[in-house]
Amino acid sequence: MAIRAAIFDVDGTLIDSVDLHAKAWQQALRDFGKEVAWQDIRSQIGKGGDQIVPLYFNQAETQRIEKDLKEHEKQVYRSQYLQQARPFPGVREMFQRIREAGVRIALATSSPQLELHYNKDLAKIADLVDAESNAEDAEKSKPHPDIFQVVLARLGGIQPAECVAIGDSPYDAEAAGKAGIPAIGFLAGGFSEDWLRKAGCIRVYEGPEDLLRHFDESLFVSG
Repeated sequence: MAIRAAIFDVDGTLIDSVDLHAKAWQQALRDFGKEVAWQDIRSQIGKGGDQIVPLYFNQAETQRIEKDLKEHEKQVYRSQYLQQARPFPGVREMFQRIREAGVRIALATSSPQLELHYNKDLAKIADLVDAESNAEDAEKSKPHPDIFQVVLARLGGIQPAECVAIGDSPYDAEAAGKAGIPAIGFLAGGFSEDWLRKAGCIRVYEGPEDLLRHFDESLFVSG
């Protein structure tokens, strides 16, 4: 079946920001009394805060502090790390090539709207995006399918099997799979190829430039 839409994750896929988000979460958790190892929290980036907080606090604590902790992490990230983020090389060129192939482009991220819009401008892709969804659109973030289901509805008339999801984390692939969407993995975010494939990625590339180099053999051409 021909691919009609590509749905991209943002952080770690288009924007080099996974380490920055991990630093913000590590600091925010420390400020709330939890010392978490770097590799532990980094391995959770790709999920939303609603999935991260319960990993480190019991149910009663989570109910009491989740809203404040998530807000604190957002402020830490925006005040200390947001401006350090950079797009990976080749993002706009990759989007242009996909559009030239007649494929629509959407974004689906566990980050909030403010950061999504900032990252679109940073990568100079706002004019190439047909639909988007973010953490504020869904009850549960990745690895739940809500964010993908929202963006599918906004694309209108496109079936899950006619899409491909592109992300850097296993949580992107798991969420896409639950929505019936095949997934491609990018190694740019730091997750291993083995982990991405076990989560459901049917193809794996280094990142945007690598996909561009292999575009003629990609799902966008070969289906």
